[in-house]
Amino acid sequence: MIERIIQFSIKNKFIIGLFIVALIGWGTYSLTRLPIDAIPDITNNQVQIISIAPSLAVQEVESVITAPIEVAVANIPDIIELRSISRLGLSVVTVVFKDNVDVYWARQQLNERLKEAEEVIPSGLAKIELAPISTGLGEIFQYRLAVEKGYEHKYTPMELRTLQDWVVRREMLGTPGVAEINSYGGFVKQYEIAVNPERLRAMNLTLTDIFNALEKNNENTGSAYIDKKPMAYFIRGIGLVKTIEDIQKIVVKSNSSGMPVLIRDVATVQYGNATRYGAFVVDTTESVGGVVMMLKGANAHRVIKDVETRIESIQKSLPKGVKIEPFLNRSDLVGRSISTVSRNLIEGALIVIFVLVLFLGNVRAGLVVASVIPLSMLFALSMMNLFGVSGNLMSLGAIDFGLIVDGAVIIVESVVHHVSKASSKLDGRTLTQDEMDESVFKASSRIRKAAAFGEIIILIVYLPIMALTGIEGKMFQPMAFVVCFAILGAFILSLTYVPMVSALFLDRKTVHKRNFSDKLMDKIHRFFNPIFKLALRRKRTVSISAVVAFVLSMFLFNSLGGEFIPQLEEGDLAAGVITLQGGSLSNTVEVVEKANKILLDNFPEIKHIVCKIGAGEIPTDPTPMETGDYIITLKDKSEWTSAETREELVEKMQDKLIPLAGVKFEFQQPIQMRFNELMSGSKQDVAVKIFGDDLNTLADKAADVEKIIKEVDGAEDISVEKVTGLAQIQVNYNRDRLAQYGISIDDVNKVLRSAFAGSQAGVVYDEEKRFDLVVRLDKDYRQNLDDVKSLSVVAPNGEQIPFEQLADISIKSGPAQVSREETKRRITIGFNVRNRDVQSVISDVTAKINKQITLPTGYYISYGGQFKNLEAAKDRLAIALPIALLLIFVLLYFTFHSVKQTLLIYTAVPLSAIGGVLALWIRGMNFSISAGVGFIALFGVAVLNGIVLISEFNRLEKDGFEDITERVIKGLQTRLRPVIMTAAAASLGFLPMAISTSAGAEVQKPLATVVIGGLITSTLLTLIILPVFYVIFSTHSFKALFKRKSMKTLSVFLFLLLAAPAFNGIKAQQSKTVSLHDAIQLALDNNLNVRSSAYSVEAQKALKGASWDLEKTTVEMQYGKFNSYTKDNSFTVSQSIAFPTVYINQSKLADAKVKSSEWQLKGSRLETATMVKQVYWQLAFLHSKQRLLSYQDSLYTGFLKAAELRTKVGETNKLEMITARSQSMEIKNQLRQTVADMDILKRKLQTLLNTDVLYSPADSILRRIEYTLITDSMAVAQNPSLGYAQQQVQVSQIERKLEKSKMLPDFSIGYSSQTMVGSQDVNGVSRAFGRGDRFNSVQVGVAVPLWFVSGNSKNKAAKISEKIAKTNAESYSKELSGSYRSLLDEYSKYSGSVDYYEKQAIPEANLIIDQSTRSYKSGAMDYFEYVLSLGRALDIKQNYLDALNSYNQTIINIEFITGKIF
Repeated sequence: MIERIIQFSIKNKFIIGLFIVALIGWGTYSLTRLPIDAIPDITNNQVQIISIAPSLAVQEVESVITAPIEVAVANIPDIIELRSISRLGLSVVTVVFKDNVDVYWARQQLNERLKEAEEVIPSGLAKIELAPISTGLGEIFQYRLAVEKGYEHKYTPMELRTLQDWVVRREMLGTPGVAEINSYGGFVKQYEIAVNPERLRAMNLTLTDIFNALEKNNENTGSAYIDKKPMAYFIRGIGLVKTIEDIQKIVVKSNSSGMPVLIRDVATVQYGNATRYGAFVVDTTESVGGVVMMLKGANAHRVIKDVETRIESIQKSLPKGVKIEPFLNRSDLVGRSISTVSRNLIEGALIVIFVLVLFLGNVRAGLVVASVIPLSMLFALSMMNLFGVSGNLMSLGAIDFGLIVDGAVIIVESVVHHVSKASSKLDGRTLTQDEMDESVFKASSRIRKAAAFGEIIILIVYLPIMALTGIEGKMFQPMAFVVCFAILGAFILSLTYVPMVSALFLDRKTVHKRNFSDKLMDKIHRFFNPIFKLALRRKRTVSISAVVAFVLSMFLFNSLGGEFIPQLEEGDLAAGVITLQGGSLSNTVEVVEKANKILLDNFPEIKHIVCKIGAGEIPTDPTPMETGDYIITLKDKSEWTSAETREELVEKMQDKLIPLAGVKFEFQQPIQMRFNELMSGSKQDVAVKIFGDDLNTLADKAADVEKIIKEVDGAEDISVEKVTGLAQIQVNYNRDRLAQYGISIDDVNKVLRSAFAGSQAGVVYDEEKRFDLVVRLDKDYRQNLDDVKSLSVVAPNGEQIPFEQLADISIKSGPAQVSREETKRRITIGFNVRNRDVQSVISDVTAKINKQITLPTGYYISYGGQFKNLEAAKDRLAIALPIALLLIFVLLYFTFHSVKQTLLIYTAVPLSAIGGVLALWIRGMNFSISAGVGFIALFGVAVLNGIVLISEFNRLEKDGFEDITERVIKGLQTRLRPVIMTAAAASLGFLPMAISTSAGAEVQKPLATVVIGGLITSTLLTLIILPVFYVIFSTHSFKALFKRKSMKTLSVFLFLLLAAPAFNGIKAQQSKTVSLHDAIQLALDNNLNVRSSAYSVEAQKALKGASWDLEKTTVEMQYGKFNSYTKDNSFTVSQSIAFPTVYINQSKLADAKVKSSEWQLKGSRLETATMVKQVYWQLAFLHSKQRLLSYQDSLYTGFLKAAELRTKVGETNKLEMITARSQSMEIKNQLRQTVADMDILKRKLQTLLNTDVLYSPADSILRRIEYTLITDSMAVAQNPSLGYAQQQVQVSQIERKLEKSKMLPDFSIGYSSQTMVGSQDVNGVSRAFGRGDRFNSVQVGVAVPLWFVSGNSKNKAAKISEKIAKTNAESYSKELSGSYRSLLDEYSKYSGSVDYYEKQAIPEANLIIDQSTRSYKSGAMDYFEYVLSLGRALDIKQNYLDALNSYNQTIINIEFITGKIF
């Protein structure tokens, strides 16, 4: 196959040339369309639910809004995290879904569940909405409305905010890719009715009167039209207020003298503003601005360009003196990052070309290989555009051109070598074109197999990286895709383009003149040959040294620090400022302005300082008023004078800000801070979370943890979430007083809410602008506690009652915010890590917390942020790495068909690890996920040299080199050049990336360092140690060992063992199949309900022996003067015995109860078996449904592709494509739900069977249950429940007989013996008796029940119980017979339905699908008809499955009624 492709390419040079031209065109076009960003978007798949309730305190927000929303959304499928924050007037619930969940489906589910929550939340209390569809990378453009010099006094903050809301934001929202514009700063304009409460009281009016007046005097209306030929006059009543004067003239009421009281008589009408919960400070003054939030998945580069274009248009509509001034533009970071990538790629390419020319010694050959670089890059760019992979630091930053051109290098070097070898045969003449073509074909074919397998190995090791999930998957998957695209392109080019261009352009002269490359290789040979020979003489020493070096490198690896991903220097700084807990907005603004002035005066590196205080209009970040988020834009690093590094600059800034007492600053990177906040709920790198119920306890424990963290080196910017200490004016109503005056809670709440927060009474329209019409007290009456106390409410009798008479009003401390995670309260202690790795810091923090912190019962600690990400990523890498190693091993074995040679080449893996670890240690770098991915890539590259050497040794052996040492020396001399050349090109290609200091280089450095270090040691050690191992393994003893089958098996087993962690998780999820009979038998043997019933039978049998229970034998003893003054003794033994029929009936009752328990056991077995049958066949139904949905999915996927193609070429409109996509997504959603239902039923089956194994039914295709119908009315006689009911009749009959027999006499028998010391008359003769003389007697008695009342009552009750049992048995028998007849009817119904589907409907449905698909593809049917046809046919198939499932379930119910288990 490969030979044919090479031969075709050489013979058809023009065709290959056309393909190359097409590739250049395609790649260039793709480059212009490629999505560009700085880094991959690693934000998890989340939706935020924002609820705004301005009048509610924290406690009410949590209990009335947050908790119902959490309960409503908690059971949505595929949720992996649920957290919330409740603040004053604001609730933000963050719902995190699995990454594969469609965000629009998730939002739809949330909208549906929120309707349920809104039914629980009081009406009108909160405005609930979903946050925009954006991510951590969504804030792409931030700007402010700047006022030019000379216009500072012309535009107030309120006017600027109006421009922002109604001009800038409104026009910006139409930009493609923009999800939302979040406005900050200024004052939101309102028309304010500032009520004077004293005037209101004087005129005996209430706030309600003002509301009613405003609502009734602010509306327009229409009244049809008047027909006046030829015109029609439409009637319009205009009553909307437009100006302040209009509002002032509104009549509230007429006073007692009939004079109207106007709004202006009791209130001042003016421009006001909504209560502010946030501000926006730019440099040293308050300003107005906005943040452009990009739609999730949009192209950042293109959206920013569109935004900039739209801003130019918007600028023209703004009044003179106002301009839109951006202060943070993502395109700057994108430009710097792409510049870094471009420079590294260009420099890497130049280095690779230099190395190739240097080692090949042939400029033409070097240029041929070098030309593969841009062509493979164009191929990769085209594939990126095709598969939607964006260009960023990670996707483009890991391309190594030395690695990509490896196959081309091997081919070109082989061609040059082959041509020069032909010199002796051709007497130095120049080759003809045909001879050159033949030479190129032979040289390429000979070496192409080894080169191809080398490239395939590189591709394979990147497959596990593609399988990574979570954050590291989003970060590194694009890199793996792009590298694979580039290598695939180079692979195709090396089979087609490289042989063609080699035959066309390489020098055909066979005479070879020695050049600089040959001289260089001579020197290298002279250097390496003695080392080779020494190594071959000291084989044992060399082998042991290699093993020792590997072991030492592992110890060195354990000493490296650990971090998730090196922090990217974005060029700007982010910071958080925290002022006094519970501080006011004006205080925070004042503090921020002071801090900004200090920073601007002392650090010339700063361009602008922007601080967003509190929450924005869309509070995706629910920040309190005492905190703010900074964006500090910096000049280029070359212009810095105060510091050289970011860490140094941050430290100096913190030192300068120390004079601001009580203010805390935390410095970070802007994008990183937003990522942290969205993914873990904390803005810092590491979050320590304490979970518990009581906020005060949480705050105390958090303070203790904060003290511990302060003692740990490397932990900076420690911040404790403020959950308590918010000052509240609490109005605690006195219900007795309220009842006394006849006032309700609702009345006083309305007054309180309106007086201070203000309540909306309507809207004032200004052309297209809308402004709220708000009623509140005048500002002078909203200043202090006394103003609250002096508020008054009108009683039903018209009397004005002050608040202080109705409530206890005082200032108290309350909760500041409540954070919850998985519906449990928590507090977060966050900190950043600087000048140290995350892993070691966390280790120290964890050890100290575990030792020093004792938590109450129910409280616990967990960790989040980068540390959690690092742990999760390590677990995934622990799977990906063994899989990569196993894949390499398997591919090597298939290449060489020899375990010995596979293991020989495999030695490059540990040898390369030595260099990778050593390079990280020398450069002082931590082990990060970047480095881990570098190791995966390194292992694939490292084996290439081994493949080249072993392939050469094998070829020499075939050519007759029998002497092993001679063969090794000859092979090293022949292949030393390509080995060193490919290793040098691959490692030096990463050199610019490893030493780069520009934007974004931090993420690439560990990866490049690992690959370079590993390749250096791998190449050097492979050239020395691999030949040594080859000689050792080729000895007779080793050959014999490897010929043994057991040795091969052991070798494979060792590598399977190495990869075992990768498969443990997979095996754990696999399920075994089980037949229905075996499943029922397992359930009957193991089910706990069945066991319990069996124990009940044994218990009743054990009780059978208690039916002959004689009364206890009475033994009485007596001693004393009971006969005379002399002490005597006596003893009596007596036994009571019931009438014999009592014992007979008791024995019968015991037998009856044993039978009852046996019937119960049969019932339990039947119920369990029936449940197993139901679950078993329901699983079979779901399997068939899944198969049908998969078939539907394939049909609709094909439909979607065809629709997209037809739309693209203009054959139809977009409606067809949109319909196809929506139907395809709907089917995929149903498929996911079906799989989830199958998992649920498997768990249920596992519970029924009471096993640890997860079973699947052996019947994966739904079929009819084989059943012979019994129409006999006695069919239900075997039902255990009926048998139990009938047995209960027998039990009640025996119980009645027992009660009757208890009314018969009882018998007693006794024996007595006593002494009578003294003289007694015996037949008239006095006789003396001593203690040895005893008087004995026997007693017999009958106990006759004279009081029959109790016995008769019990007998009557037993008779009634007997009647009840008979009635129950008869009723159950009739119910069972009725149910059986109903089931027979159902059986007949479903049987006929299934017959119809199988004989007629299903064949017709198959025909419909086949014919309509053909018609649609040929264009004979439009998409609407096609959809209808498919829907009809597939509905038939689904209905058939439903009917068959209903049929089977009916059979199961019939078997249950008839008592059939198997």
